[in-house]
Amino acid sequence: MNIILLGPPGAGKGTQAKMLIERYGIPQISTGDMLRAAVKAGTQLGLEAKKYMDKGELVPDEVVIGLVKERLQEPDCAKGFMLDGFPRTVAQAEVLDKELEAMGKAIDHVICIEVPNEELIARLTGRRTCKECGAGYHLKFDPPKVDNVCDKCGGELYQRDDDNEETVKARLKVYQEQTFPLIEYYDKQGKLRRIDGVGEIKTIFERITKVLG
Repeated sequence: MNIILLGPPGAGKGTQAKMLIERYGIPQISTGDMLRAAVKAGTQLGLEAKKYMDKGELVPDEVVIGLVKERLQEPDCAKGFMLDGFPRTVAQAEVLDKELEAMGKAIDHVICIEVPNEELIARLTGRRTCKECGAGYHLKFDPPKVDNVCDKCGGELYQRDDDNEETVKARLKVYQEQTFPLIEYYDKQGKLRRIDGVGEIKTIFERITKVLG
């Protein structure tokens, strides 16, 4: 089973991805992890990617696609795989389709976890982190026993810069602008599976496994 996982920041993709990997026994392929691994291993594509990463520039499509292609040919992908963070654009999706076709593979399902913006903003802006030990909390879902004080070490809790409301709204806008054409692309192929991402983690997981069959 070959899956692509889509969803905005705060949709719970990471949590669902871990559960899906366990359920179906397939590897999660994250482009970020792949880039870091290729750079560390000093492969030809890794060295190419490093040139751009060192300058703080985006790694070109051909390099990323080359890495994805290499990764998909590894033995643990024989039963299937789950792509996370790739493709990001329709151009990447089109090349991916061609590369998979050449390998005798295809994407089976594109899981799109959907959560209303108000809910995403509440989830992301409510996160707090301990300055001392790095423990994570949430003002609504997992609050500390004492306001702004870490339960574990008594350290002060703070809000990360990228979790303030203004930044969160900007991140969501970028996600929607980038991802809408991709959603349309897979919808036309009949592969898009829209999942309601509001509710208990277990309930959302059940919604996903129901459409995957």
